[in-house]
Amino acid sequence: MTTLSNLGEIKPLTYRIVDNKPVVDIKEYEALDGYLSVRTAIPAMSPADVQAAVKDANLRGRGGAGFPAGIKWGLIPMGPDAGAKYLVCNADEMEPGTFKDRLLMECLPHQLVEGMIIAAYAIQAKRAYIFLRGEYVLAAKHLNEAIEQANAKGYLGENILGSGWSLDMHVHTGAGRYICGEETALINSLEGRRANPRAKPPFPQIAGLWGRPTIVNNVETLSNLSHIINRGADWFKGLSQGKSPDGGTKIYGASGKVKNPGLWELPIGTTAREIIYEHAGGMRDGLELKAWLPGGASTDFLTPDHLDLAMDFDTIMKAGSRMGTGLVMVVDHTQSMVSAVRNLEQFFARESCGWCTPCRDGLPWSVKMLLAIERGEGKPEYLDILQQLTRQLGPGKTFCAHAPGAMEPLQSALKYFRSEFEQGIAAPATAAATATA
Repeated sequence: MTTLSNLGEIKPLTYRIVDNKPVVDIKEYEALDGYLSVRTAIPAMSPADVQAAVKDANLRGRGGAGFPAGIKWGLIPMGPDAGAKYLVCNADEMEPGTFKDRLLMECLPHQLVEGMIIAAYAIQAKRAYIFLRGEYVLAAKHLNEAIEQANAKGYLGENILGSGWSLDMHVHTGAGRYICGEETALINSLEGRRANPRAKPPFPQIAGLWGRPTIVNNVETLSNLSHIINRGADWFKGLSQGKSPDGGTKIYGASGKVKNPGLWELPIGTTAREIIYEHAGGMRDGLELKAWLPGGASTDFLTPDHLDLAMDFDTIMKAGSRMGTGLVMVVDHTQSMVSAVRNLEQFFARESCGWCTPCRDGLPWSVKMLLAIERGEGKPEYLDILQQLTRQLGPGKTFCAHAPGAMEPLQSALKYFRSEFEQGIAAPATAAATATA
């Protein structure tokens, strides 16, 4: 017999969500072991113990980069003379095709608040912010209510559980800029500045919010913390069921022309074939899979030949893409790859902050050429120029990863589907036609 307790052992992030009913009341959440990790960690564990537990669990960041959370925390200055420090939750979920954090915040806001308390305690931050996508109105409502309830219960505020440690938490809604998903642009926006990325180093762990040491973690990353404290690092690592050396589960998803688009919490390392054909029900009737993006619009296209690869950070990177957010976007055989890429590049061009020249000027240039190719009016040199742009706007050429991310779908489409781009190159005018004109 499957019980909530049993589900919690294999699907810790989502087992409390039954029949899509949000758990927003703190009493209901506490009845499901809510805030147990806070009551366990703060009296009995030191901040160093918490950091060690998360490091041992091999929790890799679920925002897309996959950097180990415990190692990231280890860069924060500790000790009585460290001064003010901050924790920031990156909840600015604006990656096209990604909607996993929305589920967690709308349905289990206390789980995120609890995870942030654990993270803030581990780095001894006394103020924490949730930087939330402005369009997530329901998530904002539920998170603000959860913070208010947690304060009333003594999990937030002054002298938490008699420990002498205090924490204030606030929700800050953004104004609708994709670039705020980049942690230093997010920090600038939180400070009231224009959301431009900062040059690194220094990294936020040394000089972040208001020049102080700051940890920025994603919603799904932080939501794992209470479960690691409650059940241990070895349990967390075992959740992958041997499918990946990475620890934990992952909220995967699928969108596009599949029969059942949605989200599923599965062992990290689950294959794309299982995600698309078992959980999403496969392609809609009459359609065949042509290509897929592993984790949002800023990842490289892969083909049906890659479906049996483990969906984890290192495996997908070796295949020439990135797992990103782990939410698969499918392209069917009737769709034009030129049109699909042009649509993505238009988004990235519009969302560029304009801070550096390659991104500000290069992305609109790519859109202009892709539009011409889409109309069948492309010039022969356009393909070479587009190929050059994938290098000139690549890693190390811009202040942040916005332009390099935008180039990933373009470079992979040119690699796997170049013939479709070639079909959009206009035939040169013949000498006879020129003379007649």
